[in-house]
Amino acid sequence: MYLKLVISALILALFAASAQAQVQVDLSKVTCDQFVHHKVGSPRVMAAWFSGYYNGKRDNLIIDMQDFEASLNKVQRFCEVEKNFTVTVLKAVEQVIGTAK
Repeated sequence: MYLKLVISALILALFAASAQAQVQVDLSKVTCDQFVHHKVGSPRVMAAWFSGYYNGKRDNLIIDMQDFEASLNKVQRFCEVEKNFTVTVLKAVEQVIGTAK
């Protein structure tokens, strides 16, 4: 539990540092356009948060870095398509990767 808290705090600190004067970001509303064009922060930092969110929901404390990179690339490719710009990143992750245990 302590490890999860430390990792979450670190990710949030990294995200806050890259948020460019934004105090809070509702990640449930971040669109693909904002994600791929760095409008809300670094896509890599946001992907780390999303990865932690979904892995936490599955009680998974092990991160496979190759799987993380592959998933990040899939979501970025999906979000780079102009017709997907209005899709939220949460929806993109669910469509491209899925959220099953």
